[in-house]
Amino acid sequence: MLPGRSRTSVLVFLVPPLLLYLVAVALPIVQSLVLSFFSWDGVTDLRLVGFSNYVKMFTADPIFWRAFANTMVYLAVCLFFQLGVSLFVANLLSYAGRGKEVAKTLYLLPAIISTVAISFLFQRIYSYEPAGLINQLLAGVGLGDLAAPWLSQVNTVLVAVSAPEGWRFTGLYMLILYAAILAVPKELEEAARLDGASTWQIFAHVRFPYIRPVWVTTMIMAATYSLRGFDIPYLLTNGGPGQASELLTTYMFKTAFRSTDFGYASSIAVFIVIECVVAVGLILLLLRRGRENA
Repeated sequence: MLPGRSRTSVLVFLVPPLLLYLVAVALPIVQSLVLSFFSWDGVTDLRLVGFSNYVKMFTADPIFWRAFANTMVYLAVCLFFQLGVSLFVANLLSYAGRGKEVAKTLYLLPAIISTVAISFLFQRIYSYEPAGLINQLLAGVGLGDLAAPWLSQVNTVLVAVSAPEGWRFTGLYMLILYAAILAVPKELEEAARLDGASTWQIFAHVRFPYIRPVWVTTMIMAATYSLRGFDIPYLLTNGGPGQASELLTTYMFKTAFRSTDFGYASSIAVFIVIECVVAVGLILLLLRRGRENA
């Protein structure tokens, strides 16, 4: 048991951020939950509709399901960069000599650049006329026939808007994983080398099991942030062409502030919250099963 003075100190430091969390996070979620049972255009009186918004969302709104499928693709692309590429780079940097500090800084830079600047940058990169970086590179290696308006084609736009978000935070998660790799006891790696283990075997059987808790935490952060991704896809394509790059977040925004259907938009917001909670639960379940199998 903590002594009285220590308990008071804990409360003094814990209560302010807890109150801030309740006001800034929990209260809006509760408000959205309540509003999802009403029909409201932001001007007239609230009209109770019960579960009608949810029934419409699940049974009579094909755009919602298109946005949900797009969100899953968006999540997969982001996790590829933020978990796969970042883990590969972090492991590679742990063997690097000179220049690793410069490399870490360069990888982290996108995370501190404004979203608007990143969106304008990738608009230029994807540009078809005048030719952007990707189309220029294709022409330079003799593959000019593959040049395309990446943000205007239905079959390429979703990956095109997902890649910038994944690239943006790759450096941040790389630093987290790099710090975890540095904490792996060198004695374990030396013992594995003496037993004849290869570099891949050391990573798979020594490093990764040791950093798995950090990797899972990183996965939770990346997954929940990606499921709430909004700014870059909205700025690049506004969900177009058609609904080819429409995400649940962009659809919720349009429903609320363009269609002024705040009740239905709130039901979508509640679904996004539930989606994030389910994602965290699945990740923790996989972690527990991995520990049991190990």
